[in-house]
Amino acid sequence: MNPELQDPVPSPCINVCQMTIENGLCKGCLRTIDEIIAWSTAGDDYKRAVWVEIRRREAEIDWG
Repeated sequence: MNPELQDPVPSPCINVCQMTIENGLCKGCLRTIDEIIAWSTAGDDYKRAVWVEIRRREAEIDWG
């Protein structure tokens, strides 16, 4: 099941917490620092929107 469809919305954190200078995203979960900070108090609509953004980022990254 897609995480963004689950209730409650699960955290994308995989305990690989390291921010990249190049794009400002966490290497593990592909969130920005602002998204990470907001997560614990955010509502499900915000969390689902972050998951959509993570999927978009995954598609754009050159994993090569």
